[in-house]
Amino acid sequence: MNKNDYKNMWVYIEHDGKTAAPVGLELCCEVRKLCDRTGDRLYAVVIGALPETELEKVKACGVDGFILVSGTGYDFFNTDAWANAFTVLSRKYNPSAIFVGGTVDGRDFAPRFAVQLETGCTSDAMELDWDPETGDIQFIEPAVGGKIMAVITVPVLRPQVGTIRPGTFPYAPVGAKERVEVIEERIDFDPAAIRCHPVGFIPDENDPELDIAHADCIVCVGNGLKDGEHLERYRTLARLLGGKLGCTRPLYDRGILPYKLQIGQSGVMVKPKLYISFGVSGAVNHTAGVDAGLFIAVDKNPNAQIFNYCDYGIVGDMDEVCDELIARLRAGDGKLI
Repeated sequence: MNKNDYKNMWVYIEHDGKTAAPVGLELCCEVRKLCDRTGDRLYAVVIGALPETELEKVKACGVDGFILVSGTGYDFFNTDAWANAFTVLSRKYNPSAIFVGGTVDGRDFAPRFAVQLETGCTSDAMELDWDPETGDIQFIEPAVGGKIMAVITVPVLRPQVGTIRPGTFPYAPVGAKERVEVIEERIDFDPAAIRCHPVGFIPDENDPELDIAHADCIVCVGNGLKDGEHLERYRTLARLLGGKLGCTRPLYDRGILPYKLQIGQSGVMVKPKLYISFGVSGAVNHTAGVDAGLFIAVDKNPNAQIFNYCDYGIVGDMDEVCDELIARLRAGDGKLI
């Protein structure tokens, strides 16, 4: 395989037929930066019909073109038809790299078409870089239980395939290009060959308190929490700050808070203006999921790893510090100090 035969980068635009999922837009913005360095063109791949208003949002991310896929087999998401579409497209156009949002659907079909193309697929990268000497993309992500940051490359095979979790990169559109190429491809997949079919659908409960990905303020509680009975004070603090409550994985494992509130590599990626952690040790797989304007950490252990990441650290009992912050907010004008 000659790597020089593979050009351009693709981003899969996941959608529900009405709205493009944010992760596709986020990836277009980030991969645009890579393409500016490598000289590749950036293409957005859309399977099924998507309103023009949504395509305009994708254009605003600086894509050079679209690959619009139609045909049979796409009435509902299924790994078989989606993996086949990307396999057929990749063999025809030889992209250098393909990026897919690390959603439930993206994680399902991306490894499948990578296997069909006999290439590698990385998952949950926190950073993307490019090595000009080798021409390889560097997928950077926590490893060994979050103790180190690993650099993963696909040095021989192409295309380079990776899934990226929603919220990993900011949505920062650079503006539409003057000319955007549109490639229309009809790829039929026999519906009889689809091995999974929907038998019913129950939507997630629309609880706004569980949507923390775009919260401006987050109060995060870690394994230092004694038990669920001590949790209410942290809900109160979050409410007084106009923010939301989050947690680390141990609290989910202990059944204290739901998975949707788990922050970090295996949970939600967050970018709040203010982030206050209580009793969080500071493992890389958690802190890698936090990009805060102001990071305040509270822990009774002065040697806690979390103090290596925060802007301000408070050594003390987490419950006592929380109570003091609540008292000051209630007594003052909404400021902590």
